[in-house]
Amino acid sequence: MNRARSTSPQIRLLLSALAALAVAAAFLVAAPSALLPQAQAHGWITSPPSRADHCATGNVSFDCGGLQYEPQSVEAPKGSTQCSGGSGFSVLDDDSLAWPRTTISGDTTFRWQITARHSTSTWEYFVDGQLFKTFDDGGAQPGATVEHTLSGLPAGDHTILARWNIADTINAFYQCVDVTVSGAAAVDAGSSTQAPAAFSARGTLSAV
Repeated sequence: MNRARSTSPQIRLLLSALAALAVAAAFLVAAPSALLPQAQAHGWITSPPSRADHCATGNVSFDCGGLQYEPQSVEAPKGSTQCSGGSGFSVLDDDSLAWPRTTISGDTTFRWQITARHSTSTWEYFVDGQLFKTFDDGGAQPGATVEHTLSGLPAGDHTILARWNIADTINAFYQCVDVTVSGAAAVDAGSSTQAPAAFSARGTLSAV
């Protein structure tokens, strides 16, 4: 008796499905980075908490979409002045939302949590769209955390855009931090003298 011919269609279908699952499992083991790019990660500002960080910690009253799972992935080509950088995380650009605002002093340290140590050209900080300070890393790789102190921040409510420019790609990582700077602050002598750029959710600046 021919056993192959006696196998029912249901059993043959089950065997085919099991074989397909085995192939898929082997592919996942062989190429996880292709299917799970978010595992590579990058970096975001945790202190003072950025908009992305507020989404990740659930400290907002609205839906941030996928950003809540990957605050480190706000990546887009260099030169944007959007909080999202022009990436798919457009919720970051919506100033009508109730973004939490952190009270800070005129001299405050901003801390990045780095989850992929990309070679870095510069870190730029914009206050309400005006370039306030640039830190030049000259292509060096950052550590697990990076801190920059901004001195002489103007008093009042501001949105600070931080732009992490990667040295060996066309991309940058973007973070926006909503703050209230308490008291009066002197002008920081080390601040950039570059002409200010008007802040716009759709604006761009020249790439670094």
